This record gives sequence, C-alpha cells and structure tokens, in this order.
Amino acid sequence: MRRVAIIVAALGIAGPLPAGEADLGLPLLDIVPRTEAEAARIAAIVAPTRDFSAPEKFEENPGGAATVRAMPTADAFSQPSGNTSFEGELDFKLGNGLFTKLWVSAPSSTRASDGLGPLFNARSCQSCHLKDGRGHPPVVGETPVALFLRLSVPLKPDEEKTEIETYLASLQTPTPGTRPDPVYGGQLQNFAVPEQKAEGRMVVDYTPVEVALSDGETAELMAPTYSIADPAYGPPSDELMISPRVAPQMIGLGLVEAVPATDILAHADPKDADGDGISGRAQIVWSKEAGRPVLGRFGWKAGAPSIREQSAAAFAGDIGISSPLFPASSGDCTPAQADCIAGPHGDAETGFEIDAEGLDLVAFYSRNLAVPARRDVGDAQVLEGKRVFYEAGCPACHTPKFVTDRLTDQPEQSFQLIWPYSDFLLHDMGEGLADDRPEGRATGREWRTAPLWGIGLTKQVTGRESFLHDGRARSLLEAILWHGGEAEAARERVVSMPKDDRAALIRYLESL
Repeated sequence: MRRVAIIVAALGIAGPLPAGEADLGLPLLDIVPRTEAEAARIAAIVAPTRDFSAPEKFEENPGGAATVRAMPTADAFSQPSGNTSFEGELDFKLGNGLFTKLWVSAPSSTRASDGLGPLFNARSCQSCHLKDGRGHPPVVGETPVALFLRLSVPLKPDEEKTEIETYLASLQTPTPGTRPDPVYGGQLQNFAVPEQKAEGRMVVDYTPVEVALSDGETAELMAPTYSIADPAYGPPSDELMISPRVAPQMIGLGLVEAVPATDILAHADPKDADGDGISGRAQIVWSKEAGRPVLGRFGWKAGAPSIREQSAAAFAGDIGISSPLFPASSGDCTPAQADCIAGPHGDAETGFEIDAEGLDLVAFYSRNLAVPARRDVGDAQVLEGKRVFYEAGCPACHTPKFVTDRLTDQPEQSFQLIWPYSDFLLHDMGEGLADDRPEGRATGREWRTAPLWGIGLTKQVTGRESFLHDGRARSLLEAILWHGGEAEAARERVVSMPKDDRAALIRYLESL
C-alpha cells in the first residue's frame, strides 16, 4: 500500500489508481524486491549530507561499480561499464558499430545498411551524440545536425485520444494534448535522400542579454529565437508549435533505467505540499513494449520509458530507420508527403531496416556507456563548491544519490549506489526556457531535471561547452543563469553570492 500511496501523491490525484496500474515501473526488468532492512539502509545512504569537510564514501565513483577511470581524451564517454563481462564487452562493441554506422539510401548493395530516410536529420546516432556526449548548436555557416526542431499542433476536441491520454484522463489529470503536424510530422527533417525534398531549414537568431552579478561581475546570455525557412511542403500551420532539441549525453543511461520508479516518485511534490517552491511532477508515458503506462525517464521532457524505446524512436525520427517498435519504413513522413511515403526503403529480410537483434545491441551499448570517475573530489575549492551547491538549494531538483534495483540479468546496473544529480521529474523552469510546446504531462514551461554527472568533461568530449535543451548556454554559469520558475530562488542566490563562492560552485560542477 505504501507504493500506491507514493504514486497517488506523486501524480497529484485525489483517489487510488485504477486496478492493475499501481506500479509505474518498467515491467521488462527482472527485479528482486528489496527487503525492509535493505530499504532502511538505502534511505540512510542516500540522505543528503551535511558534512562538507571531506568527500563522502564512494563519491568518486558516480556510477557505482560500473564507473570507469576518467580518460583525458575525447573518448571519456565511450567506455563500457567498468564491471561488464568479456561477453558484455563484445556486445558493447557490436552495439557501438551500429551506433556509429552511416546509413545509406535504398536500394543499395549494402543491404544491411540501407533504408536511410527518405527524410532525415542525421545518418548515424553518433552524428548527433558527438563522441557519446552532447550535441551543440551550429556556428554561423554550419548546417544543424545535432540540433533539430520538434513539431506539433494542438489536439482538436473531436480528435481521438491516444492510449496514454485516455489513461491520464481516467486519473483526472488533464494534459494539453498535441499531435504531430499533419504535413511536417513530429520534427523538421532538414535532409532528404535523392529524388526527395527536405522539409526545410531551421534558422536560429541570438540576442545578447547582459546579467549583472555581485561584486561587479557580469555575464552575457544569448537568447535564441527559432524559425523555419524554405518550407518545401507549403507554409507551416499557424498553430504549429516548435521546440529545439540538442542531443543529450549518453553516459549512465542503464543506471537511470534501473532506479526504482517509487524512489523517483517519492521526490515528487506536484502541489508543493511542503511549501519549498519546488513542485516536481512525474511524466507518465505509454510503453509500446509493456503495453501500459510507465514512468517516463529519458529525453528532455522525460518522454521515453526505456532505452530500447528511446533508441527505436530515434532511429525512426532522426534517421528514418524502421524497427519492430516503429515499423514504418518511411520514418517521420506524413500522408501529406506522398512521394516520401512511396519512396524506396531498405530491403531487409526481417521486414525492418534494423531488426530486433540490432536494436537490442544498440540498447545494450547505450545502457552500458560508463560514467567516468570524479576528479579532485577532495580539493578544497571543490568541497567549498559542494557546500555552496547544497546551500543554494540545487539538490532540491538535482538529487545527488540513488540506489538501483537488484536485477537478476543486468549485473552492470544491479544494486549500485549512483550519483546522477537528478530527480528525473518535470519542473517549471520559467519563461526564459519555455518552449510553449506541451509533451505528454509536461507543459510548455516544464523540463526533466538533467543529470549532472560527467558535465565537467563536456568540452573535452565534444570540443565545445553547450548546455540546456537547445545548447544555448556556452558555460555552466550561463546554464545556471537561465534557470527560472521553480529554480528562480536558487538562481538568485548564485547571482548575489560572493564571486569566490560562485567560482567554487563552478569548480565543483566541473569535477562532476
């Protein structure tokens, strides 16, 4: 009953959940339930620290036993889990081959690699997840690759609801329904195979915004505006909602998937019952594999329930590759794009351009991209920055610690103390970061708390610092200064604190 109570409170509903829907965890994981003694021990371990004089026990290993040594090269995010087996390393390498593969248009002599598009944003997963790290916006003169536009239009009253919308309506938790654009689909495709027309070009314009800080310091933010140029299939709808998305880093995904749903939901406070101004909400999504609603964990608005489904959705939407979960060979093409629907597709024996085995290998690879070890955890300035981080209120959303479920068939992720610095919930981040495009339960102002592990290695891995959902922040300080809404109070503490404290805070984040 305690689990049901946690979920009911997290969803902000008045009554019990419908029969059979009390567990929002991913049922595909083979979980060994915790004993009461284990639960009590875990609660003590993950409790916030009050001692900033020295590192906490195991703090240098944010991925638990799966942590790897922090390499001083661009490959720092591309290592397999530190506790994987020899056989696991082989699967990891096979998955890496599919993750980095450049897909080609059909028909082709390379039948195992054809099926690209007909419309697409990239030819490989690695093209967006640069060295398994973040993508970043294009500089002037570049064509956007790792940044694209999500598209949708409002749901009309007479349109049929999806399974998840019907479920949420049954819980009296109305959401602002949306649909992919009837012409341009779910995202703007800026590339096309021969004989097809790319949908258009994303245009980004920036306006500088100066922010005054304490002790005479200033910072300059770059406020972006987005538009679509050269639309190839007619003018976009007046109701079109657009949202820029940059590819997030890939490390630690399997560990996130293994965090118990009830542990995440226990941090939710949708009605701000404790009055601290933080109102984290759970994203609930429909799992194609499970055939029921589960907790959303992955993506900028937590719109994906599992690594496998997220991978399949990216293959379909970004590259135009069909799979058992998204079988349409034409990817994100819509019925209004008749030539695209009729275009050539990969001639795979299974009927899919990537089959179940290939999808499993990509998911295994993504699940086991290891979190690098912390650096300088005992450095005096880092410890001071940790104190500032806690006292500024950052852990209210960037929850430092969780313990993963005990899993019978995933030893790399099983029963690990991890330090992701995220509660994986939706939070109102204010007007400055709003995209005004709802997604599931998330409003146009809400975003999932991004994990912070590995954030200090961003430039080393991708060659550039770029943070937030569209990469607009060119430094960690800029990322903090864009925070608003529920994070406004923490932001103001950073703005007004002594500059030495601000420097220590950034130094701490750089050590993650």
